[in-house]
Amino acid sequence: MGDHALVYAVMGYRDRFIAGILENIVMLELRRRGYRVFTGRSDEREIDFIAELNERKVYVQVTYKISEPSTFEREFSILREIRDHHPKYVVTMDEIWRDNVDGIRHMHIADFLLLAEF
Repeated sequence: MGDHALVYAVMGYRDRFIAGILENIVMLELRRRGYRVFTGRSDEREIDFIAELNERKVYVQVTYKISEPSTFEREFSILREIRDHHPKYVVTMDEIWRDNVDGIRHMHIADFLLLAEF
């Protein structure tokens, strides 16, 4: 969806749409910057985005908030399994907690969108 306001206009505001809209925003930003964007799989789990541009690769997980230990584990564990040295991000709407976990950067979506380079 190129304009998220259309979703709200047609379907009304619903909290359950937030996670999907955040994923869409991240995907559109990656594409805008020229990345080829894919989803990935490891066993039964999904990597939200694997983005490639020339020799660069970026891994991104997107979730609304990390409010439960199970959400933390779901989002970070899949990226921990990747053994290369390309940047890895977990992008959320969390206002307070932002940190690096085993080299994986946890960022608010606004900060992610403002990065000069991934």
